[in-house]
Amino acid sequence: MARILITSAIPYINGIKHLGNLVGSQLPADLYARYMRGRGHEVMFICATDEHGTPAELAAAKAGKPVEVYCTEMHEIQKDIAAGFRLSFDHFGRSSSARNHKLTQHFAGRLADNGFIEEVSERQVFSVADNRFLPDRYIEGTCPNCGYDKARGDQCENCTKQLDPTDLINPRSAISGSTDLEVRETKHLYLRQRALKDEIEAWIDSKTDWPVLTTSIAKKWLHDGDGLQDRGITRDLHWGVPVRKGDAPWPGMESKVFYVWFDAPIEYIACTAEWADANGKTDADWERWWRTDKGADDVRYVQFMGKDNVPFHTLSFPATIMGSREPWKLVDYIKSFNYLNYDGGQFSTSQGRGVFMDQALSILPADYWRWWLLSHAPENSDSEFTWENFQASVNKDLADVLGNLISRVTKFCRAKFGETVPEGGTLGEREQALIAELQERLAAYEACMEAMEIRKAATELRAIWVAGNEYLQSAAPWTVVKTEPERAQAMIRLSLNLIRLYAVISRPFIPDAAASTMASLNCDDWTWPGDVAAALSVLPAGHAFTTPEVLFRKITDEERVDWQTRFAGVRT
Repeated sequence: MARILITSAIPYINGIKHLGNLVGSQLPADLYARYMRGRGHEVMFICATDEHGTPAELAAAKAGKPVEVYCTEMHEIQKDIAAGFRLSFDHFGRSSSARNHKLTQHFAGRLADNGFIEEVSERQVFSVADNRFLPDRYIEGTCPNCGYDKARGDQCENCTKQLDPTDLINPRSAISGSTDLEVRETKHLYLRQRALKDEIEAWIDSKTDWPVLTTSIAKKWLHDGDGLQDRGITRDLHWGVPVRKGDAPWPGMESKVFYVWFDAPIEYIACTAEWADANGKTDADWERWWRTDKGADDVRYVQFMGKDNVPFHTLSFPATIMGSREPWKLVDYIKSFNYLNYDGGQFSTSQGRGVFMDQALSILPADYWRWWLLSHAPENSDSEFTWENFQASVNKDLADVLGNLISRVTKFCRAKFGETVPEGGTLGEREQALIAELQERLAAYEACMEAMEIRKAATELRAIWVAGNEYLQSAAPWTVVKTEPERAQAMIRLSLNLIRLYAVISRPFIPDAAASTMASLNCDDWTWPGDVAAALSVLPAGHAFTTPEVLFRKITDEERVDWQTRFAGVRT
């Protein structure tokens, strides 16, 4: 049994996330966590809401609520929606937690003690009307690269170019809209990433199994232009982790907070401590996942994220860990994703474009979305959600292939032999051939899941479903029963056990359907089918079952057109 630590990039608190956010981090992480649990491994799957920084303050102001109240409410909403998608977190924490405050301040103190923090005087935009310095995201203007008129001071959402506030044309305050802006001097703390460049690069070079997407982004930030740069870790904000050096004040930094990018990934560690607190456990229980001097040296740590988060997780967060000179666990594998686009354009949280997680659950159960998103995960390139493709995939894969087999087998058995597993007959050559094919295909499926090749895994899983359908079609027990009833019984006994096998191996993708299938089979044996032949005899003759309702209903053309129209505009 292995010990596997899994984190997905923590979502911003500023609103409900869209399907592109879901498939870029949390959902594939859940798939992997469920699979590893199904194989008998010890798993710690952690996520949280990212609650600090300007997005939280701006969203709270827009909602007319104190930022603390807004974050508490949105955390509960995001937690409930995650549960709706059956995301099986061991804990869903908050970056505003006391644990994260203390741990962030601890890391800052260690970095300072080791010479990796320096104070830098810099010139920053000050809004006279708002009487405050404006962090990057509090400044809007026209992008000098593409002309987009709502670019932020840190990045243009339209063309994704990284920006400085002073790059913007016609800049204005995102708080008041005022253009009465000045550039004034202020002091901030910087993490001396350049001093750790050689260590970071050697570490990245050692990760020869990482996806090309992950490594190429990391290398680009290491070498393009002026290479890896020192980075500010404080901001002139009110909401965030107060700047302290461990437990001590930090002279001259009393009015500042740590920059959200610095404290957010530390929340992975803090969230595991929150898990321990919430479950009556000790510090030793969470430290065994994170401290290599406390047992974490045998942990495999896997992160899931969209490609925009790769620089922080391959460079900045490792710099924080390395620079502390303490025995913290570094990530072993980073699974990164490209973007999921929406119907000819881009998903956008800030612009309200696309299908959002709460909307998706309001029209169809989670498994429909889980299957499509995972089987179309944007791994090697961007992918696109279209309603036509969604309808076709659900109707063909879930309804026609998997659902149809379960329905045909159980209804036929009920009609001819009753609602118990029939006992007559023995397996023939056709059944032995099916077992051999399933054993081979199961190995391919497992290999894809182990390698986190998600689309390939979905393809292999569907091929296993198809193999059962092809067997059923060629064996034709509904014809055989007329002349060789015992032979037909053997076919159906095998097929009922095949349904159980499908439930077990499909559970990481479609957990609700798997659970309802197992309930109808009156079975709670979720043992992974290492030996297919043995797995196809788990349900003995005489075992009672109930014929399930329709597992997956088809999406009609009328529904597709309605949804396509309803979600064509911008969410308000």
